[in-house]
Amino acid sequence: MELAAGAAQMPAKSYLYFPRYGGDLRIMPGYMEKSGIAGAKIVNVHPKNRGLPTVMALIVLNDPKTGLPLAVMDGTYITRMRTAAAAAIATKYLSRPDSHSLGVVGAGGQAKYQIAGVAAVRDLKEILVSDVNEKAVDRLRGEMKRAGIVIRKAGMRQACSRDILTTITPVRKPIVKYEWIREGMHINAIGADAKGKEELEPAILKRAKIFIDDWEQASHSGEINVPLSKGLIAKGDIHATLGEVVSGKRAGREKGMRGGKGITVFDSTGLSIQDISIAGLVLKQAKKNGMGRRLEF
Repeated sequence: MELAAGAAQMPAKSYLYFPRYGGDLRIMPGYMEKSGIAGAKIVNVHPKNRGLPTVMALIVLNDPKTGLPLAVMDGTYITRMRTAAAAAIATKYLSRPDSHSLGVVGAGGQAKYQIAGVAAVRDLKEILVSDVNEKAVDRLRGEMKRAGIVIRKAGMRQACSRDILTTITPVRKPIVKYEWIREGMHINAIGADAKGKEELEPAILKRAKIFIDDWEQASHSGEINVPLSKGLIAKGDIHATLGEVVSGKRAGREKGMRGGKGITVFDSTGLSIQDISIAGLVLKQAKKNGMGRRLEF
């Protein structure tokens, strides 16, 4: 909400691409003026990693008054939780309140957090997961079962035609087909997080009401980046940012759609101000509990 109110600084992500290794490194700075929190996250995305997470991150917090480094901490877990929390908020404001089924495309490390996030805001009766790697679905099913959440393996089409759909894959060609999408559903498009990536057929975006987290990032690296570059959609086709919806500046599904019908899409690229806000809370709690290690800079 601070970003929507103009009380935050958040330059778009900067990318270093490693074509030889099929990965990239992103720098994500941010400053929350009211909260007094500043810092940056360095995060990689390497889909071909074996034995290492696809996404790993490091967060540095700085004192806005002096610039002094306040803390260096792991950002991998924070990234996973923040990404899921953003999708959960989008689901709360943009999906139908009577949504009871969730489809997930992609069973990687982010999947369990996405499922838990959506389950926190909607009473889910059915969770279907699809992935080209069936062993990944089996692993996810075991992890979720231990957490008391039951999921089922499904085909792509079946998973994509639920009340809520979450896509978390690294693909560069659309895998979610227009004909699979139905009226009244909400889509959290999470996987497209770099230039050239897209998970949804562009016709879906032309049919839906589109919500983004940040224009600068979404336009060059979000789900909308490829359709925009091809002229299939324009900036005017974007209905609002999620921050504008949460702050009441723009309508979400309930106020802006006839009878709650229609399709909504949330294009999530990840906001650095969310990462550093959470990191600020972690630092505060660590000090309170006497955790961490002091370093001289």
